[in-house]
Amino acid sequence: MAHFTLSRRAALAGLLLSTLAFVAPAHADKTKVKLGFLGPLSGGNAQQGLGAKNGFLLAIEQANAKADGKYEFEGVVLDDASDPQTGVSAAMKLVNDPEVIAATGHWNSPVALATMPVFARFQTPLVIWGAISPAITQQNLPEVTRVTPTLLTENKPLSEWAVKTLGAKRIAIIADTSDFGKANADAVTTFVPESGGEIVSTDLLPVGSTDFRTILTTLKSKNVDAIYFGGVITEAGILAKQMKEVGLDKPMLGTSGMYDPEFIAVAGDAAQAAIVSYPAAAVTDSLKKLDADYAARGFAEASSPYTKYAFDAANVLIQAINETGVEDKTAISAAIRKIKHEGATGTITFDENGQTQTPVEIELKTVRDGAWTSYKAN
Repeated sequence: MAHFTLSRRAALAGLLLSTLAFVAPAHADKTKVKLGFLGPLSGGNAQQGLGAKNGFLLAIEQANAKADGKYEFEGVVLDDASDPQTGVSAAMKLVNDPEVIAATGHWNSPVALATMPVFARFQTPLVIWGAISPAITQQNLPEVTRVTPTLLTENKPLSEWAVKTLGAKRIAIIADTSDFGKANADAVTTFVPESGGEIVSTDLLPVGSTDFRTILTTLKSKNVDAIYFGGVITEAGILAKQMKEVGLDKPMLGTSGMYDPEFIAVAGDAAQAAIVSYPAAAVTDSLKKLDADYAARGFAEASSPYTKYAFDAANVLIQAINETGVEDKTAISAAIRKIKHEGATGTITFDENGQTQTPVEIELKTVRDGAWTSYKAN
């Protein structure tokens, strides 16, 4: 009996191995293709990058699960730390790997603007999933496209609403000196007067500034109706907190660059002064499915506002590669420019500069009870 049991076990083991050998070629037949991801995975902006990273990886997992796929995609995830120099180093690592065919990247505009020449020099396609400076697509590099709207899309309706609905006729601008900050300041300087308002003052400070008290104290005497901040999360939180400290009880306006739980953590109770514009993705069946799939996947991190954009960016790359193959990166970039992709954010096409043409509306967000919520006038 013992001999019979051992023989039976051996036979079952052999059957299992033969079954595995039979199944294995389904993946073995596929050509491995690496896709890069770049974003802030550490530091104050990490939640944006981590949620986007998960959207990117989810798109790859779903592509690999398709039985008829020609390629086995592998994600190469690198931290740009919201820092241009770190971003360039990470980009160089990607383009010097011959198995990396294309990439998606960046929440911060200064980082994207720093890495774009790297991808262009190596003719490697890059789809931007987060950065919103108009300068990114104004350069019209053939390798670069973007699935997110620009900051103009957010600042124009925000300016119109602030002047005409909120009644903020006199607005002061505070921004950082990055391309992102200056572009925000320039946009609001144009759109507020067009809407019938006035820009009282503009102050541009170095990135990372943490003391706004002198400027804010001066603004108290200028009868301003609102403060517009053209920077991002941490500095925005510090500004809101210092507005409360100096007794400047006015709305603090900004774009989606401030829309993050970390802003609330930094600003504390002062966060309630913030009103930000945020691109509202159409509620499509595809977006509902992405939300459900993300939850079912059980990622360690919650989704972020940019999860859907990174998911779409990865799928744009995957569709273009499936259409053209992997031998010619220039052909992939050209295919991306001509693509029509049904994504979580809607139907994605690109204009002649590589900017998404997906229609976008904004919604207004503010902070209540320690969390971001839709803005409602009192």
